Amino acid sequence: MAHVATNKEGHSYDENNDAQKMVFDLGAFVGDLTVEDDASSDDISLEGLQQELEECKNDDVVANILSKGTKLREYTKGVENNIRQVELDSIQDYIKESDNLVSLHDQIRDCDSILSQMETLLSGFQAEIGSISSDIKILQEKSMDMGLKLKNRKMTESKLAKFVEDIIVPPKMVDIIVDGEVNDEYMRTLEILSKKLKFVEVDLMVKTSKALKDVQPELEKLRQKAVSKVFDFVVQKLYALRKPKTNIQILQQNVLLKYKYVVSFLKEHGKEVYIEVRGAYIDTMNKVLSAHFRAYIQALEKLQLDIATSSDLIGVETRNTSLFSRGREPLKNRSAVFALGERRKILKEIEEPALIPHIAEASSMKYPYEVLFRSLHKLLMDTATSEYHFCDDFFGEESIFYDIFAGPFSVIDEHFNSILPNCYDAIGVMLMIRIIHQHQLIMSRRRIPCLDSYLDKVNIALWPRFKMVFDLHLNSLRTANVKTLWEDDVHPHYVMRRYAEFTASLIHLNVEYGDGQLELNLERLRMAIDDLLIKLAKSFPRPKLQTVFLINNYDMTIAVLKEADPEGGKIQMHFEELLKSNTALFVEELLLEHFSDLIKFVKTRASEDPSASSEKPISVAEVEPLVKDFGSRWKAAIELMHKDVITSFSNFLCGMEILRAALTQLLLYYTRLSDSIKRIVGGSALNKDLVSISSIMYEIRKYSRTF
Repeated sequence: MAHVATNKEGHSYDENNDAQKMVFDLGAFVGDLTVEDDASSDDISLEGLQQELEECKNDDVVANILSKGTKLREYTKGVENNIRQVELDSIQDYIKESDNLVSLHDQIRDCDSILSQMETLLSGFQAEIGSISSDIKILQEKSMDMGLKLKNRKMTESKLAKFVEDIIVPPKMVDIIVDGEVNDEYMRTLEILSKKLKFVEVDLMVKTSKALKDVQPELEKLRQKAVSKVFDFVVQKLYALRKPKTNIQILQQNVLLKYKYVVSFLKEHGKEVYIEVRGAYIDTMNKVLSAHFRAYIQALEKLQLDIATSSDLIGVETRNTSLFSRGREPLKNRSAVFALGERRKILKEIEEPALIPHIAEASSMKYPYEVLFRSLHKLLMDTATSEYHFCDDFFGEESIFYDIFAGPFSVIDEHFNSILPNCYDAIGVMLMIRIIHQHQLIMSRRRIPCLDSYLDKVNIALWPRFKMVFDLHLNSLRTANVKTLWEDDVHPHYVMRRYAEFTASLIHLNVEYGDGQLELNLERLRMAIDDLLIKLAKSFPRPKLQTVFLINNYDMTIAVLKEADPEGGKIQMHFEELLKSNTALFVEELLLEHFSDLIKFVKTRASEDPSASSEKPISVAEVEPLVKDFGSRWKAAIELMHKDVITSFSNFLCGMEILRAALTQLLLYYTRLSDSIKRIVGGSALNKDLVSISSIMYEIRKYSRTF
C-alpha cells in the first residue's frame, strides 16, 4: 500500500512538474514512508523530523533521492562505504606525508619558542613605554604651565613696553617742541604729544602710577609750549590774509590747510587758545570779505545802465518823459524798458565767470542791473562755496561760515536795499527772480546749503517789488488819459506795442516755470489794455477807422506774442479771436463802401423765389442797374479797395489777407446775385452784362500773387 501510495503521489508530481517548476513537496514523498526495521525501536525519536525535512526541502541531493524513490537504507550504506573509502585514502595520504608532518611539528615548536621570547621582550617594552608615557604626561603639564607663564610675561612685557612708550618723553621730542619750527616734522611730533596727553588723561591706571608723577609736569610744560608756539604761528598766517591783493583761496588751500592739524591740537589741548584763534579767523575773514564785496559793489555800480524810472510805464504818454530827464541814458536803451530782447541771454550765462569791473570799465561797457546782480551773486556763490569747504576742513565746524559771512551779507543787503526801492524795471526784476532760482539749483547741485536762507530772503524781497512795479503798469492803463494818448493814426499805438513787448517778455520768462500767479497778473493786464484800446478806437470819427485801428493793434500784438511763445498761449488766442471778428467786420464795411446796393439786395432779396407768389417779385428792371453798375466799375472798385488796404494796414501780409477775404466775400455776393438772376423771368437778357465768375477769380488771383 505504501508503494502504491508512493507511486500515486509520484504520478501526481509528474503531472504538475511544469507548473511547480521542479519544486518538490518532500512531505508528499516521505509522509507515508515506513521504516520497517526501526519502527518499533524505542531508541529512535522522530521528534523534529518534519522540521529537518522542511530545511532539506531545497537540497538537491535529498530532492534527487526522493525523486528516484531510492530507499534510505541502501542509500545510507552506500554513503557509509564511500566515507570509509575516503577515510582509508586519507590515512594513506597522512602516512605518506608523515615525515613532512614531523618536520612541520618541529618547526611549529621552534616558532613557539621564538614567539615566547618575543612575548617576554614585548612585555618588557610595554612596561617601559608605560613608564615613559607617565613621564611625558608630567613633562606636558610642565610645558603647558611654562607656556602660560611665558604668555603672561609677554603680555605683561607688551603692556609695560606700551606704557613706557606712551608715558616717556624722549629728548628729541622736547627739542622739536621747544626749539623746532612749525613744519611737517613738528606736526608729527604734535600728534605724538597729543597721544601722550590723551593717554595720561584717559587711563585710570596711569593716573595712579608713580611714573606719572615724574612725567606729568614735563608733559604739561610741553603742552603749554606747543599751544603757545602754534598760536603764534596760526595768528601770523592769519595776518597774511589781511594784506592787500592777497589771493585768499590760494593762501587757504596751499598754506593753511597744510597745517590744519595744529588747529585740531589746539581744539583738543588748548580750548581757550582755540577759541581765540577761531575768533581771530572769523574777525579777519569777516573784515576782508566785507571789504572785498564792498569794493566790488562800488566798481559794479559804475557799470550800471539805468533802464527804467517811475515814469516809464505802459500807459504813460510819451511826451511826459522828456529827453532832459534821460540825459544819461542813450535813446536806444528805451526799448529795453518793455522788450526783453538781448537781455534774455543772461539766463544762458548763469555759470559764466563774474564780471571783472576794471576790464569792463576800460571798454566803456554799461550793463542792465540784472547783469551786475548775476555777477555779484556768482562771486558770492563761489566765495561761499570755497569758504564753506575750508571751514569744514580746517576747523571742522560749518557754523563758522555764518559768523564769517555776517559781514558780507550785511554789505550786499545794504547795497540791494538801496537799489531795489528805486528799481522800476519789471523785466529786470523778473530776470533777477529767475537768476536767483538758477543759483539755488547750482548750490543744490554743489550740495552746499550755506546760502539757502540768504537766497530765499532775496527771492522773497524780489517778488513784492515785481508785484508793485507790475501794478504801476496796470494802474497806468486803468487810469490812462485817452485824450492825451489818442493820436490820429490808425497804425499800432505805442501803448499797445509797449503792452505787447512787456507781456511777451514776461511770457517768455515764464515758459519753463509756469507761475500761475504771474499768469493771473498778465490776464489782469490784458483786460486793462482791452478796455483802453476800445476807448482809443472810439476816438476815431468813423467806424471803419476804428476797426482798422483795432486790427492793426491786434495783429501787431499777435506777432510779438508769437516770438515769445510759438505754441500760442491763452492771451494770444484771445487776440486772435478779436482779430478774426474785427477782420470780418472790416471786410463788410469795405464792401459796403463800394458795393452797398449789391450787398443790400443780396442780403434782402436774393434768397426769394421769383416763381412764388409775392407782393413784389424780383424783376429784371430791379436787378439790371445793379448788374450794369457792377460791370462798369468792379475792377476800379477792387483797385480802390487794394489801395485802401495798403494804406490802412501797417502789416502788408495782414492787409493782403484782409483784401483776399474781402474779394472772396465779394465773389460770394456776386455769385448769389447771378444765381438770383437765373431764377428771374427774362433774366437771360442780362447775361451779356454779367461779369463772368472766372474774370473775378482772375482778379482775385492777381492780387493773391503778392503774398
